[in-house]
Amino acid sequence: MDLREKSAQLPLRPGVYLYKDEGGNVIYVGKAKSLRLRVRSYFSEDRMGDVKTGTLLSEARDIDYILVDNEKEALALENNLIKQYKPRFNILLRDDKTYPYIKLTKEQYPRVYVTRRLRKDGATYYGPYFPANLAHRLVHFIHRHFLVPSCKVDFTRHHPKPCLQYHIHRCLGPCVLGLTTNEAYAAAVHDVKLFLEGRHSDLAGLLRSRMESAADAMRFEEAASLRDLLSTVEEIEQRQKMAAVRGDDVDILGSYAEPPLVAANVFHLRNGQIVDRRDFFWEDHAEFDESQFYSTLVSQLYLDQQYIPAEIHVPAEFEDREALEELLSEKRGRRVEIRTPQRGQKKALMDLVATNAKHSFDSRFRILKPSSRAIQEALEEALNLPQAPSRIECFDISHIQGTDKVASMVVWEEGRMKKSDYRKFIIRTVIGNDDFASMREVVTRRYSRLKEEGQPMPGLVLIDGGLGQLHSAAEALEAIGIVDQPLAAIAKREEIIYVYGQEDEPVILDRFSPILHLIQSIRDEAHRFAVTFHRSRRAARQLTSELETIEGVGKKTVQKLLKQFGSSELVRAASEDQLAAVVGRAAARRVKSHFTVPSVAPLV
Repeated sequence: MDLREKSAQLPLRPGVYLYKDEGGNVIYVGKAKSLRLRVRSYFSEDRMGDVKTGTLLSEARDIDYILVDNEKEALALENNLIKQYKPRFNILLRDDKTYPYIKLTKEQYPRVYVTRRLRKDGATYYGPYFPANLAHRLVHFIHRHFLVPSCKVDFTRHHPKPCLQYHIHRCLGPCVLGLTTNEAYAAAVHDVKLFLEGRHSDLAGLLRSRMESAADAMRFEEAASLRDLLSTVEEIEQRQKMAAVRGDDVDILGSYAEPPLVAANVFHLRNGQIVDRRDFFWEDHAEFDESQFYSTLVSQLYLDQQYIPAEIHVPAEFEDREALEELLSEKRGRRVEIRTPQRGQKKALMDLVATNAKHSFDSRFRILKPSSRAIQEALEEALNLPQAPSRIECFDISHIQGTDKVASMVVWEEGRMKKSDYRKFIIRTVIGNDDFASMREVVTRRYSRLKEEGQPMPGLVLIDGGLGQLHSAAEALEAIGIVDQPLAAIAKREEIIYVYGQEDEPVILDRFSPILHLIQSIRDEAHRFAVTFHRSRRAARQLTSELETIEGVGKKTVQKLLKQFGSSELVRAASEDQLAAVVGRAAARRVKSHFTVPSVAPLV
């Protein structure tokens, strides 16, 4: 039975249909109020003329389907199946980014983390946060004022002494017996919950009560600290009240297409202000159907998200808008509207998003050179950094089976490589083949010196390697008292980026991503610089060893030659007169004789 005949036998009920190729792989997933009517429409003369439809039907060998009770269930199931099978004829959000949450763990001594992944692990998650670095700012605020940490210390056992976070007053120190009590830590966690839940007036009342009690007991230092925190919380509460008056939460979508290339933008308005934007790109849209595009885009953007805005503005109507509105409203617990503004300020904002989508298209597909600030902001977003890095220092280790160990540091600053700041390191303390120890030595030497000189740290320290090298660098920084330094590593071959503190959520960028290309180019430059230095060191060592084997040539003579000529090639190429000018005629004759290859007499 061919596909046309099979489509005529499908039920006249809501459901999801799946086109499969000859290998049984799902190549397209669609939804329908009536499966038979929708699938039969693919074989109409109008649809058969579409490039996408024609290609789909030429590759499809079977149609499967799943019945559901209504159109809302069909929408939800379609979205799940698209994410599961990733069919190549569907619109897929390959470059999608998820926004960060703040995770409050469920432990005897809970901790706070920034995360982009929600898990069913008993922890409490707050967010998502717009813009992305807001989550980091809030966690740093919690460290400073509530002393609840994000560390990885094992709290199930007591330790002999606290870590650096305790000494810089960012942790209560539950890891060491006697530094805090269960009651005091529980009170701090309770304050954090009130803060993250937005219950600032309740938190302010608690803080005021504690401040007065501390003052009555003449614990004036504690009372002053509580007074400062109370002032900050009250200021945050006032700002939040003012923002709430300005407007509701709205997401605005726009796109620009030159098939098969498409760029889309999403602007997030929170409390009436634009707080963030997102870019999406596709390289495989043979045809661009605006209505179908926005139906799929809205479904994939919001059906799996914990937070859904009150309004979603799209530039085109689509047939399942009402069903999607109803489904999103149920998920949000309040009314969600999907609108297509025709006039006024909302239409002007939609035009602004479309303009930005065109700019994103040009930047991605026309290879326009972005500004230095744009690059820094893209790095901040892609790696979930606390702020945009204007300077990156990248390290690599080079050796052959543990010999001639060296390291390099290259610098990217304000959009370009800064070769004047490159540095070479000879590994001095490590015996044998130990890249982790070598990385610890180099990072310690580099940043101990910066700290002694009072120089600023870079916006990002990048390591060429995997988790082992990343953790070695982190240990070195912590040992010299440097905390909260953004640190990342890019693993070879897999090209996965690990950001310290977020190792369980590695950053996997699309292979077309300009940010991935930038990080790769910085890593490759560090590797090139390290290998070049290693080769020169190895060549010098080999020449030294070879020179010292020449009878009548001592160590001082070897040192003079190397100091004067600088490389093995130049010593070998030097004439006897040039050598004699440095080490005398007799030594020059011996060296030249050693490197001179005897001529072979011709055969008679």
